[in-house]
Parts: sequence; structure tokens; C-alpha cells
Amino acid sequence: MKSKVNDYKQFYFIGIGGIGMSALARYFKVLGKKVCGYDKTPTELTEALSSEGCTIHFEDSIKKIPKSFLNEKDTLVVYTPAIPEEHNELNFFKTNGFTVLKRSEALGLITRFSKSLCVAGTHGKTTTSAMLAHVLNESSLKCTAFLGGISSNFNSNVLINKNSEWTVIEADEFDRSFLHLSPFSSIITSLDPDHLDVYGDEKQFNEGFRQYAMKIDPSGWCISKEGVQLHTLAKFSTFSIDSQTADYSANDISYENGMMTFYVNSKKFCLGIPGIHNVLNALSCIALLEKIGLSYQEIKQGLASFKGVRRRFDIQIKTDQLVYIDDYAHHPEELRLLIDSIKMMFPDREVTGIFQPHLYSRTKDFGIEFSEQLSRFDELYLLPIYAAREKEIIGISSDWLLSKIDVKKKRVAEATEVLELMKNTTDGIVLTIGAGDIDKIVSPLRDILHENIDVQL
Repeated sequence: MKSKVNDYKQFYFIGIGGIGMSALARYFKVLGKKVCGYDKTPTELTEALSSEGCTIHFEDSIKKIPKSFLNEKDTLVVYTPAIPEEHNELNFFKTNGFTVLKRSEALGLITRFSKSLCVAGTHGKTTTSAMLAHVLNESSLKCTAFLGGISSNFNSNVLINKNSEWTVIEADEFDRSFLHLSPFSSIITSLDPDHLDVYGDEKQFNEGFRQYAMKIDPSGWCISKEGVQLHTLAKFSTFSIDSQTADYSANDISYENGMMTFYVNSKKFCLGIPGIHNVLNALSCIALLEKIGLSYQEIKQGLASFKGVRRRFDIQIKTDQLVYIDDYAHHPEELRLLIDSIKMMFPDREVTGIFQPHLYSRTKDFGIEFSEQLSRFDELYLLPIYAAREKEIIGISSDWLLSKIDVKKKRVAEATEVLELMKNTTDGIVLTIGAGDIDKIVSPLRDILHENIDVQL
């Protein structure tokens, strides 16, 4: 392998349409490299990458790889762990002398020589890292950033500033990817067990985070949600809501004119997006940004102008009679925080949830916890489980999960059926929730609900 990743002239991505992979692809394209790749199906992301000059195909075939990318000396191959081991192109590159790296390995090498501000934890990583990047970008420090979602402020999942020493990175625990990073400082948002198909059990999950926390630079900071117990060599600071013991506590939280208002150590902050969980995300950013030298005024202005991330409490429609929000929540704790925020913002409104379970293993492992949260809806539609990288687990299905949920109006339905059933909805709160392909119904559902309101008016 060349001494630096950036020394390669061209980059081939297997799974280029993934949110993390596409960020890397965009990064190298901006640097003037040739970028090509494969993905299973066309998406908005692959269309965007193609329009930006990346060459993409959708058939796992060695013949589809451009000849210029068959030079192992000039081409670095990057793949996502979601790619199956029997993938033809991946095996071709592995057996023909190419340098082949996982996405996390490539990201770790890129950011090794910058001051990396990483955001780890089971929940809130994408919003928190986007928030951190936005505030830094609006400040005198600036930054480069690799995100797990599309920031609404800069309409991308990557931000590049060649003159800044700071890099913001979403540190993904899946497949222990975050262990390839070298954090100068890190936020750890939460430590609720997840990805047990990878880790096996909660003990091994916690061990992964213990190893990650020990990688934080001793001269940097570990900013952790109060109650998360992790040993680290870095300086340590905690955050929480309405706490007497956390180093940073958000108090007097209110929702006013679409913004969350709260106080931290008698200083007032306004956050440009709603949600109690987003106050927690902002609080962790305040703590870290203060530690690295940003002023109160810079942090305050950055948070107030933050527009959020697509598919994270993403308000599609907001009228007096009907509100439609799309969200990526796919873990019971994320559902709890989402529903808590909805109940606070709209206490007297009926809430309809459209939820797509993500992974058979996660549904099985947290069936009871999912049923507790989903039972808080007034009406519920469950889409079939999105398998992603997994094979079916016999006995685990959306019908199995539905049987555990205490909601009078509930049913399992295909996406097309849900769209048909929503043609009579003219009021209340509607939520689409999940990390699979439920995002495909967001645009048509928004159109249907808009039409319902227009007809009603």
C-alpha cells in the first residue's frame, strides 16, 4: 500500500451508494481523483454521485469494472461490511494484488493526521456529528466532516476544508468499525446494546466501547452522557438533562416557534430543530466545543442556525390540522425519545405511527422493548421487517411483533397498502419511522397528505 491513502489516483467503491461510502467517494472526487463503484440498486444517492462525476454500475460483474481501474498500483478498493463474502468483484480485487480496505479502515487512515472529533454511541450520532460540523463550519475554526446522513445546512454528507486541522467523524460501532479511528476527542451519546448479531451479547458490546474509549487521545476530551461508565485516558466530562451532578446540564427546556430553548449554566441557547433528544445532542456539542475553545457566542449562533439532518425528525408537513414527520429511529430507545418529543410538542393530538422494523435479529432481541414503545401510538401500521444483510429468522416477523403491541387500531401492511390507507387521513400527527427502505414512501405519502388537506380546505 502507498504511504498515504491520498497518494492513489483512483478509487473503486463496492457499495458506493451507502451513506458512509458515498461520503468517502465525494471526498476523493473533490480532491480530483477518479471515482468508480458498484451498488446493488439505484438510489437518490447513486444518482447524485453520478451527476457529480462518479461512474457507477449495478451488476456484480468483473466485466463492468472500467479497464483503467484494473491497475492495482493506481487503484485503491474500498468496501462496506454489508457486502456479502461471495461478492464477485470483491473477491477479484482481493485475489489480484489490489489494496482492499473496509470503509472504516480508509476513513481511519485519512483522518489519522488531523484532530479528529468523533461522535460515538447507540443513538444520535448522525445529528450530533452534523451539528458539531455545522457549528465549527460557522466558526473561525472550520472543519472537514464525514457524516452518516445528509446535512440540511450544506446538503451533503461530507464537508471539506483543506485548511482546518479539525475533522468531525461519525464513529460507527457496527462491525467494530470505530476501532479503526484515532479520536483526539469524542462524544459518546449513549450505550444501549445494539448490533448483537455482531457482538453476541451486551458484555461484548460494552467491551467494544471500552476499547474505543481507550483510543481517545489523553490530551483530548471524552464527553459522555451521564451514567455511561467507560474508562478512558482522556479528560472526562458528562452531560444530561435536569441533572444536579452532570458537568453540563440542560434546564428549563421549552418548545417555542419551532425551536427548542434551554439553559446551560445560566446561558440561554436556542436550537434550530425541535425534539428533547436534540437538546441532549446539542448539550454534548456545547460541552466539546467549549473544551476546544469556541466562545459562547459562536456556539449559540451555530446551534440557532442548525437545520438538522434528512430523516432525523424531518418535518415534511406542518399545518394546524396535520403534521407529518419522518424519522430514522430503529432502536427502542430511539423510539422512546422520538415519541417523548412528539407528546411534548403535540400533547393533545392523536399520533399514527408507520414503522418498519430493521433486521430480524434486532426485532427478536428487543421485541418486548419495541412493543412497549409502539403501544404508545393511537394507530399503528407495521411494514414487513427489512432484512438488510440478514437471512430470515423463522418465527420472527412483523405479525409476531404486532401480536405483542397493545394498540386497538393496528395492522401489518405493505408500503403500497399503507399509502392507500392514508388517503383518508386529514388531521393528527403522522410518523414514518425506520432505517430500511421506508424512505421510499416519504415523498408519495407527503403528496397524498397534502392532497387530503387541500381537498379538506
